[in-house]
Amino acid sequence: MVPVLWARVIPWNKEIAVAALESGVDTLWIPDGCLERARELGRVRTACAEGDFREGRDYRVTEMKGKSDEGAILSSPPETIWVVFPCEREVIPLENLVAWRRKILAAARTPEEVTLYRGVLEKGVHGIVLLADDPGRMRALASAARKETEATRLVEAGVTGVSPLGIGDRVCVDTCTLIEGSRGMLVGNSSAGLFLVCAENVPNPYVLPRPFRVNAGGVHLYCRLPGGRTAYLSELASGSEVLLVNEVGEGETATVGRVKVERRPLLQVRAKAPSGAVHSVVLQNAETIRLVGPGGATVSVAKLREGDAVLLAEEAAGRHFGVAVEETIREN
Repeated sequence: MVPVLWARVIPWNKEIAVAALESGVDTLWIPDGCLERARELGRVRTACAEGDFREGRDYRVTEMKGKSDEGAILSSPPETIWVVFPCEREVIPLENLVAWRRKILAAARTPEEVTLYRGVLEKGVHGIVLLADDPGRMRALASAARKETEATRLVEAGVTGVSPLGIGDRVCVDTCTLIEGSRGMLVGNSSAGLFLVCAENVPNPYVLPRPFRVNAGGVHLYCRLPGGRTAYLSELASGSEVLLVNEVGEGETATVGRVKVERRPLLQVRAKAPSGAVHSVVLQNAETIRLVGPGGATVSVAKLREGDAVLLAEEAAGRHFGVAVEETIREN
C-alpha cells in the first residue's frame, strides 16, 4: 500500500511545494510562519508551529544515530508519530521499530531510499518524508513513493466457450489514470477466477480510444482492489480505488473518477485454468472489449474462440465483505 507522504519544504520554496502537492503528498512540513503561503496553494495539511501537525504535540523528530535513539522511540506511547532521519540507510533499527508497530516516518533523499524504506519487513514504514532541493527531484521521489508494488500471480487459461446472454447492466469504470499497454482490471463471476480485461486504449473503427476506461462487465462481477480485497462492480463509485494490473501481474492503484452503468448486450466467457477449474466472466458483447493473453497480446471478445489463451488470477473462492476467508463455498 502507498505510505503516508510528507514533503519537507524547509526553507520555504513555492515551486517545490507545488511539485509535492501535484504529486499527491499528504502533508507539507514547512517553516513556522509559512502557513498562509502553503494555504494559498490549495487545501493541504501542514506540519509547523501553527499547522495541523505540531512538533512535540503530534509528532517527534530524531536522528537514528545509535541504540539510545531506538530505545527512546520504543519507550514512547505506541501511537506516537516519529519522524526519523536514518544514518547511512540503516535498516535494522527501522526493522525493529516496524516489528514493534511504531509509527515511523522515514526521511528519504533518493528514490532508492524510498524503495528501501517501503520494503522494511515487507510491510514498510508507516510513512515517508520526502527531502528534495528542486521540483523535479520532488516529483521523482513522490513517484517512487506512490508506485504500487502489489503483485498478482496470473495464469494462462484456455477458452472453453463464448456464449451470448442477452441484455443486462454492465459497468464502465473511468479512472483518474491514463492506462497504457495491456493494463486493465481483474474481474470475474467468482473471486476464484478473475480475468484481466484491458482498458479501451487502442484505436478502432467504431469509437475513439478511452485510455482511462475499463469496460469491466456485468454489475454483479467481482473486481480486485488494492490490498487483495475485492468489491462488486456495482459498489464502485467516484473516489473508490481499484487495482490496475499488467500482463505480468504488476499492479498499481487507480482512483475511480466516474462509474457508468448502462444496459447492453452481454456474453459469457468460460476458460479452464491449469488447476482444472473452469472460470467465467460476463462482459459486454462489443468489439472494443479485450481480454489479455500471454505476453500482453489482447483479443476482442468479438473474435475470441475456443482454445484461445487468456490471463486470469486464480485463488480459493470465499469472500466476506471483500476479504478472503476460508469457508465451504461453491460458486457456479
